[in-house]
Amino acid sequence: MAASCREFTGLARPATTRPQLRRSPNELCFWPPLEQKEPGQQDRRRRKKLAGRGVTVVAAVSEELPRLASTAGNSAAVAGRPPPPGKVAVRAALTVRRKHKEDLKEAVAGHLDALWDMVGRGVALELISTKIHPRTKKPVQSGRASIKDWSQKRGAKGENVVYTAEFTVDADFGEPGAVLVANRHHREFFLESIVVESGLPCGTVYFACNSWVQTTGELPDNRVFFSNKPYLPSQTPPGLREIRDKELKDLRGDGTGVRKISDRIYDYAMYDDLGNPDRGKEFIRPILGGQKIPYPRRCRTGRPPTDTNMLSESRVEKPHRIYVPRDETFEELKQGAFISGRLRAVLHTLIPSLIASVSAETHNFQGFHHVDNLYKEGLRLKLGLQEHLFQKMPLVQKIQESSEGMLRYDTPSILSKDKFAWLRDDEFGRQAIAGINPVSIESLTVFPPVSKLDPAIYGPPKSSITELHIAGQLNGLTVQEAMDKEKLFIVDHHDVYMPFLDRINAIQGRKAYATRTIFFLTQAGTLKPIAIELCLPPSQSGEPQPSKVLTPPCDATSNWIWMLGKAHVSSNDAGVHQLVNHWLRTHAIMEPFILAAHRRMSAMHPIFKLLHPHMRYTLEINALARQSLINAEGVIESCFTPGPVSGEISSAYYRNHWRFDLEGLPADLLRRGVAKEDATQPHGIRLLIEDYPYANDGLLLWSAIGSWVESYVQLYYPDAGTVQNDDELQGWYHESIHVGHADLRDAPWWPPLSTPRDLAAILTTLVWLASAQHAALNFGQYPLGGYVPNRPPLMRRLLPDPERDAAEYAMFLADPHRFFLNAMPGVLEATKFMAVVDTLSTHSPDEEYLGEGRDEGAAPWTGDEEAVAAHLAFVADVRQAEETIDGRNADYGRRNRCGAGVLPYELLAPSSSPGVTCRGVPNSISI
Repeated sequence: MAASCREFTGLARPATTRPQLRRSPNELCFWPPLEQKEPGQQDRRRRKKLAGRGVTVVAAVSEELPRLASTAGNSAAVAGRPPPPGKVAVRAALTVRRKHKEDLKEAVAGHLDALWDMVGRGVALELISTKIHPRTKKPVQSGRASIKDWSQKRGAKGENVVYTAEFTVDADFGEPGAVLVANRHHREFFLESIVVESGLPCGTVYFACNSWVQTTGELPDNRVFFSNKPYLPSQTPPGLREIRDKELKDLRGDGTGVRKISDRIYDYAMYDDLGNPDRGKEFIRPILGGQKIPYPRRCRTGRPPTDTNMLSESRVEKPHRIYVPRDETFEELKQGAFISGRLRAVLHTLIPSLIASVSAETHNFQGFHHVDNLYKEGLRLKLGLQEHLFQKMPLVQKIQESSEGMLRYDTPSILSKDKFAWLRDDEFGRQAIAGINPVSIESLTVFPPVSKLDPAIYGPPKSSITELHIAGQLNGLTVQEAMDKEKLFIVDHHDVYMPFLDRINAIQGRKAYATRTIFFLTQAGTLKPIAIELCLPPSQSGEPQPSKVLTPPCDATSNWIWMLGKAHVSSNDAGVHQLVNHWLRTHAIMEPFILAAHRRMSAMHPIFKLLHPHMRYTLEINALARQSLINAEGVIESCFTPGPVSGEISSAYYRNHWRFDLEGLPADLLRRGVAKEDATQPHGIRLLIEDYPYANDGLLLWSAIGSWVESYVQLYYPDAGTVQNDDELQGWYHESIHVGHADLRDAPWWPPLSTPRDLAAILTTLVWLASAQHAALNFGQYPLGGYVPNRPPLMRRLLPDPERDAAEYAMFLADPHRFFLNAMPGVLEATKFMAVVDTLSTHSPDEEYLGEGRDEGAAPWTGDEEAVAAHLAFVADVRQAEETIDGRNADYGRRNRCGAGVLPYELLAPSSSPGVTCRGVPNSISI
């Protein structure tokens, strides 16, 4: 038995006679016997989650972390012998997460670490008390203790390994408030938690770490981890004040130098790395940020400038890693899922790209059946290409034969219940309120619609749509009567596109209009498109804009023209969705708030603890977007209408329209006029479109988030004084605005931060944007947009016009089917687009969803029991919301989400399994 004990812990059993203990082989060898408890609910939930991801969960040392009895007698026995008088024995148990896979370099480093550990160059810990020494006025510290069992557990199996370190401290040491960790090994390790147990009056103290601990060779300073007890700055125990300030200073850095991958520094920079002028003029892009082209700030990397432009930062191209602070990078499960998705994307687009490189011909879809074959057949059938091209490229044939399963696309959900639904006008209207971009529709209150652009440049502001165009579509109402009855709505992308159309239409293979679409709300509660306006820039400044007004078709020719018009509207909408509503208003907007939170709020701060799960992975996914999505010639430019002016369109919206005070859901609905204030309604507003799935479900989650945030804020901020006097909180908000959103810092609409109510409103908006809003805009991209004819991301032809091009119009009349498909993206653009949005729509196996229990491993996320209770109430509210959403999707009275061939609206249903599911609300912007 003694040998077994030494094998597991590396500690010799004392010679004192002791009773024989009955132990399972998987228990730690402590004496006297430790309290053994049944696995808790949190532990069972964690195992169930991991098991669902295909991860075998095996405790490497014990089923539960050991819990020492809280008596001095038991603590004295921790070290195997009674401590000296006036001393107390303390044991720290560290939970380290092991990598599932190691490469050769890591394996060698692991063996070196085991040897290094044997000669005393291992991992060392030091406890910091919440007290200060009465004589030195410095924090009371324990001596340094090394982990004794690292080398012995080198071959232990399981996802987590528990290591121990032992201390002897004075009986009046006080409560451990921080742990210093020095990693003197050759490689980093991921520290999940530390549990410190002793006979001190404080009892067990938990430290939720969840952080990479770098080697002292990379980062010489010790890492510091604070206990899970929240403290406002003014309430910080004396022993932790200095170390709290120092940790924040270290995280801010000094604003200089090139960041290393191992760094933990959070700082700001402009978007000056989207272009690559060293590759040529066509890769030059303007810097986003500054008074001329305002934009939020991103995470600074400090890379040197390019060779040809000192203002542009040099780029890091994939597969090389772009810097984000180490703890912001994807964990192993997430990284594996992302790489798998990227591999699928590469394979999906490889053969079209190869063929494009050897053939000058643009390959178009020859028929709708060729589009369908993307989901059903082999790659050759996908492309409909000539046999001689395959003979030129034998590699293609081998890939075709070996990767056929990987090269097929999953059938998008939009085709799953009714393959031809996308052709119907009611489905076109339904997607405006239950599709990928349900946040652009507005109430029509002025007719004709009016542009806000400068008429001296863009001509008369009034739309060309007249009452005569739509009178027959209003069920006997006049336009004014329809507006008075709140029946008319508009999706207006005119002002977004018009300033950029000349540049867009000069691009080979791109043709676009600035569009307006008017909808009528039917008695059934569905939306019917009744007019589409397609505008082009005036030939001379101030002249009227050339425009076409389309109305629902009355014959075969007008039906094809109407279909092309809807396709142009969808293409406009796809660009606005991706560049404005998705990227700018969630990803880019959140990044400054995240950077400021890490720089200005301690991990001990209760508001940091609230925000922490909603910041996960966002900096990493935004960095990857700069690397390959929003960069020059990246996916967004290659696949969406705006092309190289994408960043400028996004910036223009930020300058002219974005307002933080209107980004919360109720405020946004009121701004767009699709809701009215009504105190008698459950959420204080009345929706003008009663069956508006995005808004209906969103209000449920908004309410749950708001209740949780308010109850949490009240625990720490009883009055305005506590908010105003919190230096870290005020520093976070001030820096978020004045540095992170510096270009708009003087805007009058920034909400004040003076009262608990102000704070709750700001936090509710941030949590909403990071979770539900992003989910609604992201996870339907492939399921609802993966069928290109339904929602083309770009168009390659204007409408056929006998006056502009008689030959083209004759070709349209002769074969409208082919003309329509040739106006769509070609095979290369379509497959590239589909492959990327498939990846972006995928939930990773380690996703953390809104309303789940906050699983921090062995250590609870907070030591405040009232906060835990408030979060449990939030969990219950989110579960109730999900049940309500499920019920709505089964209600045939809700025709925009239930009916023959109608897809349910599940994008705001909180839970999801991994993969492309068209549902699930992660806590954070993680993809």
